[in-house]
Amino acid sequence: MKSRLIKAQNQRVERISTSTLVIGIDIAKEKHAAQAINFRGIVLTNRPIMFSNDHAGFEHLISSIRKLQKMHNLNDVVVGMESTGHYWFNIANWLIKQGVSVVLVNPMTTKRNKENRDNSPSKNDPKDALVIADAVSRGFYTPFSPKEDDFRRLRVIVTNREHWVVKSGRIKNRIHRWLDIRFPEYRQAFDEIFSPRSLAT
Repeated sequence: MKSRLIKAQNQRVERISTSTLVIGIDIAKEKHAAQAINFRGIVLTNRPIMFSNDHAGFEHLISSIRKLQKMHNLNDVVVGMESTGHYWFNIANWLIKQGVSVVLVNPMTTKRNKENRDNSPSKNDPKDALVIADAVSRGFYTPFSPKEDDFRRLRVIVTNREHWVVKSGRIKNRIHRWLDIRFPEYRQAFDEIFSPRSLAT
């Protein structure tokens, strides 16, 4: 088991070669920050690439990536980001459609490695983007492959159902409480509070 994990880790490290441009993206609600490094961790951007969380912003990112590839003669790209929240879905899927490899970094890895860059645990978007890129260059990532549309729709349906089941349970508990306080005799007329007759009443 251990040797299999080591082999998988080695394969992820070998995936990042001398011709690979590694991009780390710190995901936010409205504006993302990206930083670029090479396989050795050398920063290739004078300043972070800031881009909006919309189609125009995504186009700006891909244009910046292509320029960096040309400038540094790198023919391979790997983009890493944290798999937190839901704001990464759109950019990740869009990049995959552009033929760019996308990988996900565990947020705990980012948190643990924040001091590696400047001996400080402070947070800012460009720094976090560099930490993510570093993690990718050292093989601490999981490849991302988008699911089929049908699977994604099914997952949304299941998630929504779970949400409404929990919400329904809470509302039913409140109704039980109200009846127990205001109208305890109600249960003598209706064994099941949520039967069609009871609800009609």
